[in-house]
Amino acid sequence: MDPIKEAFSKVKEDMDVLKMEIEEMRSSLVDLCGIIEKIAKKIEETKQNNLQDIPTQESETQTIQQIIPAQNYPFKPLNPQNIPFSTGNRGVPADRQTHQQTDKQAENSIESAAKMLKSLDNLKEEIKQKFKKLTEQEWIVFSTIYQLDNEAGFSDYRGLAERLKLTESSIRDYVARLIKKGIPVDKTKVNNKEIRLNVSQHLKQIASLSAILTLREL
Repeated sequence: MDPIKEAFSKVKEDMDVLKMEIEEMRSSLVDLCGIIEKIAKKIEETKQNNLQDIPTQESETQTIQQIIPAQNYPFKPLNPQNIPFSTGNRGVPADRQTHQQTDKQAENSIESAAKMLKSLDNLKEEIKQKFKKLTEQEWIVFSTIYQLDNEAGFSDYRGLAERLKLTESSIRDYVARLIKKGIPVDKTKVNNKEIRLNVSQHLKQIASLSAILTLREL
């Protein structure tokens, strides 16, 4: 068979197929238009029925007036002070401002707590560094001063010497070293001759002896 004739024959077959598909689509469109027309009529009928059921504005007003006489209205206009909105910011509910204030207070509290924690961390680090510099014997003297302070309210050179089995001169020397290294030991002269020793109340309020020992061993 001639290739040209074969090509034309193929084109003719394709065109016949396209015509059939077009006819099918046309038939489908006609059916679809009929369905749409029926739906439109149904919507129009429903709309007319609804309009008939709705009373006119005049009759509705009369009905409302019959039910509630004008002089017996149970509602009164709100006074400005009774409006649940802030007068300084129209349209913003008061509870929203309260929430904002609460959130701000919480944020400030968290910030203050964070600063306090940071200060405590710095203070603990300072205490640790100070007491880590002490020799073992200096630490023993300090801890004994702390213990006697709790037991009797103070200590002195003689009492420390007796407890630690050292001379009073050695105790004087150790106390001087403690003070030189920045350890808060207070010396108070009584009757112009007796020296009483105390651990600073500020340090005692911040850290117990066991807490200081823990920091020293870190």
